[in-house]
Amino acid sequence: MSVGAAAQKHSSDANIRKLLNAEMAISNLYVDSIDDEKLVEDAIRGMLEKLDPHSSYTTAKETEKMNEPLQGSFEGIGVQFNIVEDTLLVIQPVFGGPSEKVGIQAGDRIVSVNDTAIAGVKMSREDIMKRLRGKKGTKVNLSIVRRGIKDLLTFNVTRDKIPVTSVDAVYMIRPGIGYIRITSFGATTYDEFMEGVEKLRAEGMQDLIVDLQDNGGGYLQAAAQIANEFLANGDLIVYTKGLRVPRQEFKAHGNGKLRTGRIVVLTNEYTASASEILSGAIQDQDRGIIVGRRTFGKGLVQRPLEFPDGSMIRLTVAHYYTPSGRCIQKPYVKGEKKDYAEDIEKRFKHGELYSADSIHFDDSLRCYTLRKHRTIYGGGGIMPDYFVPLDTTQYTRFHRELAAKSFIIDASLKYIDSHRKQLKKSYPTFDKFAESYEVPKDMIDKLLDDAAKKDVKPRDDEELQNTLPQLRLQLKALIGRDLWGMSEYFQIINQNNHIVNRALEVLSTPQQQ
Repeated sequence: MSVGAAAQKHSSDANIRKLLNAEMAISNLYVDSIDDEKLVEDAIRGMLEKLDPHSSYTTAKETEKMNEPLQGSFEGIGVQFNIVEDTLLVIQPVFGGPSEKVGIQAGDRIVSVNDTAIAGVKMSREDIMKRLRGKKGTKVNLSIVRRGIKDLLTFNVTRDKIPVTSVDAVYMIRPGIGYIRITSFGATTYDEFMEGVEKLRAEGMQDLIVDLQDNGGGYLQAAAQIANEFLANGDLIVYTKGLRVPRQEFKAHGNGKLRTGRIVVLTNEYTASASEILSGAIQDQDRGIIVGRRTFGKGLVQRPLEFPDGSMIRLTVAHYYTPSGRCIQKPYVKGEKKDYAEDIEKRFKHGELYSADSIHFDDSLRCYTLRKHRTIYGGGGIMPDYFVPLDTTQYTRFHRELAAKSFIIDASLKYIDSHRKQLKKSYPTFDKFAESYEVPKDMIDKLLDDAAKKDVKPRDDEELQNTLPQLRLQLKALIGRDLWGMSEYFQIINQNNHIVNRALEVLSTPQQQ
């Protein structure tokens, strides 16, 4: 060991002893009682707070909750549900799941779990979920009210693994053009994506839109697997590098099934992390184009460090870099997490979300794509090839207030609960529903009346008339979701998505630029 290394080790040992002595002194001498576990956790959090915005500590419960969406499954009874007037309403039982197997149906109301009432008692959603979830193989007794059935129904459900999907929508958006929306990158995302690709290919897909709007990221490996499908052998996807972590490269193997056909990736200001890796690889390698708005700019690599009690530190150890050498991470000041958290709000204020001209890049951040040598910029996030401004007129103030206070979702749930059988009979297929269903006037009137009773009203008739078209579309999409699924929801709601429509315009031209 060199003299310098020995001195560094001595200094590190001294710091550790200092920390231990401080904890012992507080535990043994402090005037009041101390929670030792909380004391240690606060010390860890205190250290991490002075670092970057993404290094973090989570308790065992927080860690489990955080990892669940990425692991691809949880253990429970397998129902999609919502709370309507303090009662759990089953939206859909998971296909092939434990609830469907015993006969629980969409529209059922679960009123008690193991003889504990959960209806009409103002129980929180989290408390209800705790009662429904449990280890695989354990049993739970459910009491259910079903429309048209006089007596209370009882079901004994054996909990099982319930899949958590990360691909929200797969459908042909135009002849020859497929659409896949990825909501996060988890353990099963690649398999879900490829299953979607095969489905679309069978329906005649030649070009593909990959929607990453609002996708907060997830596993690097899942994003790299999907990028591999588009790129040639040896093409760089992403590399990571840190002060104490050597450079690691992820390259394509040349065995992808999507190496031909046009690709458009959709992004916005909430597209982050693994989503930016996929977007950056597609853009830098000139494999496709990006449509939307500048992405979030999270390019820090966290390494999970688990403790025996299940808690975890996620410590930043490296940066992500796109194939052209751009660092994805936007600038930050260590310890200034509040300022970092307000970045999106700042983009609103200085106009970036409304005009590409408001975005100014320093020449020192200029890079070039690897094949066509198009100018691109680093400095945080991925700037799209085709910018689509945020349209603040699309949703009126009144519409936003209706949505924020749950009037829209509540109206759709009550309507579907009362009309499910009638709707299924009148619209046996989604295509027929999409083509001919119109939200009834009395449903809109009831929603507006309920909102007015809570003093949520339009400023004037002009605001009301500007609200109604988008309100009808959203209600139709929610009804379609509850009758069929999320893919059908996006087939309807995407009709007025400006970023989606711009992508279709781009694909309608003979060549990508």
